[in-house]
Amino acid sequence: MASHFKRRRMSSPTKIEKTNLEAHVELCAERHIHLVEKLDDLEERIDKLENHLVDIKQHLTDNERVSFSQWFKFFLAIFGILAATVFAFIQAGVFN
Repeated sequence: MASHFKRRRMSSPTKIEKTNLEAHVELCAERHIHLVEKLDDLEERIDKLENHLVDIKQHLTDNERVSFSQWFKFFLAIFGILAATVFAFIQAGVFN
């Protein structure tokens, strides 16, 4: 993956480019096509990265919902147990 991040210097014009305009134009067109292909590849990679980030965000959101739901159920059960205990004490006459 590190090879994708190598910094390359622009290629120097060849000897034929210096003397022949048609050769220069042809080589520039090939270089342009190569750059467009690299930009398209980069755009695809950024799109994939964006999709992965959206997936990660969705998983985190889902996990937060599940976690909240589990805590809510836990505290609801604790509240129910405490309420039942207080009611049982009242019925037994402990608080009278």
